[in-house]
Amino acid sequence: MRVAVLDIGKTNAKVALVDTDTMSEIAVVTRPNRVRPAPPYPHFDVEGIWAFFLASLKQMQAEHGIDRISVTTHGATFALLDARGDLATPVMDYEHTGPDSLATDYDSLRPDFAETGSPRLPMGLNAGAQIHWMLETQAGLRDRVAEVVSYPQYWSGRLTGHYATELTSLGCHTDLWNPREACFSSLVAALGLTDKMAPLALAGDVAGTLLPAVVRATGLAPETPVMSGIHDSNASLLPHLRQMRGPFSVVSTGTWVISMAIGGAAVTLDPARDALVNVNGLGDPTPSARFMGGREFELLRGETADATTTDAERVLRERLYLLPAIETGSGPFPGRSGGWSTSDMSPGEKNVALSWYLALMTAECLSMIGGRGPTLVEGPFARNNHFVSMLKAALGRPVHLSHSATGTSVGASLLADSQAEPAPTVPVGSARDHRHLQGYAADWRAEVSAPGRLSVSP
Repeated sequence: MRVAVLDIGKTNAKVALVDTDTMSEIAVVTRPNRVRPAPPYPHFDVEGIWAFFLASLKQMQAEHGIDRISVTTHGATFALLDARGDLATPVMDYEHTGPDSLATDYDSLRPDFAETGSPRLPMGLNAGAQIHWMLETQAGLRDRVAEVVSYPQYWSGRLTGHYATELTSLGCHTDLWNPREACFSSLVAALGLTDKMAPLALAGDVAGTLLPAVVRATGLAPETPVMSGIHDSNASLLPHLRQMRGPFSVVSTGTWVISMAIGGAAVTLDPARDALVNVNGLGDPTPSARFMGGREFELLRGETADATTTDAERVLRERLYLLPAIETGSGPFPGRSGGWSTSDMSPGEKNVALSWYLALMTAECLSMIGGRGPTLVEGPFARNNHFVSMLKAALGRPVHLSHSATGTSVGASLLADSQAEPAPTVPVGSARDHRHLQGYAADWRAEVSAPGRLSVSP
């Protein structure tokens, strides 16, 4: 079966055509996920994405043929629709700081962590805070809104005309969902939205078949099924839920590095450190933690260069570090302003220290959520040898890699083919300097846990 996956990450939007018989991507095209700064607030270029999707589907249908369509998107995003099914207001970029201006009012409404498993986050990272701010600041919006739709279901809805809300997106630190009771949280009523939330759907439900306008624009068959869709980090988790028994953990890497534990040790999650309860593709609560590792990598990449063996040896020998955090508004060390431990690191040495930092932050996240058993790494960091070697050393447990070009797309394709067998992962062997890497990891943790000794260079 050939499944076209519409995959919207925070940085890029993609269309990937996945052959579920071989679990391989036949074609992948991308475009930047641009944020438009225009009034009324920074918002996603949904019409640009829509035109890109239609053109890509037309090309892939002509060149390969498409049997089904699936959808996956980043979290912290909802669409507010009017009675005609059009956007009642633009889809807000969750990094907009506007919601912070009403933080006190919002905090008086939002439920406790015990109810939602959702930590209080800045900007619009709590979707409930976005919706509250928009309802309070956009004139007439409360009257215009007829339906609140989670982001993957906005796109499957544009293809089919059938909109929904779905558990993996509702369970992604929105404040809108009670994962233990599997129902909307008390915030929905507090916002006056009880009758405006779109019907609930599971990620693997069929949203419908294509609207006539989509058929004309793409050349696809009118009866082509479209799956409801799934939150992207849960798309990365889904293949492993199908083929593994717990305990195990999955690390989904991209703009966000999200760690999820299945069958992990019993721990008390600390919302102040960006630990939370996600809801996986089967509808089950899943302890999770995250940080903006991909964003940090992009911010610092310009200071780095390809590393040599000599670079790695000096970083290891002289304990040259990158210390948390670069993105200070989230992650396990919020509010900490870090950087390079010394100013005389070469670009190659910074490359190594950055990769090891990302691995050590990931290991910290896995520790916070009680991760046990093998850890499976999805996305671009799976191709970073320094990252995977340090992660294995820091965890002291097996690490496996997915080498899919777009791990979220492969996971989302499984929504459309329940008989598909996920591709096997590749185990990571121990590096020659494994024990020395373990020593570096222990010393990094000691440095991080002693903020009085923290001395960083910009």
